[in-house]
Amino acid sequence: QVQLVESGGGLVQAGGSLTLSCAASISFFKSRNMAWYRQAPGRQRELVASVSSTGRTNYGDSMQGRFNISRDNAKSMVYLQMNSLKPEDTAVYYCAAKSWVHPGDEYIYWGQGTQVTVSS
Repeated sequence: QVQLVESGGGLVQAGGSLTLSCAASISFFKSRNMAWYRQAPGRQRELVASVSSTGRTNYGDSMQGRFNISRDNAKSMVYLQMNSLKPEDTAVYYCAAKSWVHPGDEYIYWGQGTQVTVSS
């Protein structure tokens, strides 16, 4: 029914770049707020970046200036460009979606995640 599939993760050296992709098989994609979250071992899941249905973006403090979230509504895709990667960016990155009817709600749809490992 609803499927968010992340791809693009892998191994990268510190200072390098990666672009993650989220293929969203979900109705009313263009009306939904979308986001990238990440979770490192032993740490809580944290917001990386979000993009609203109107294109407004938001970034976590440590990501601002290095990461960029974008969406392609025609393809139902969400992207996360990651630059100047640091070892602390190592985590499983998840794509998430909100209800288009209740955009103020928490993110309720989640992908399985893609591993990003940044070597020092």
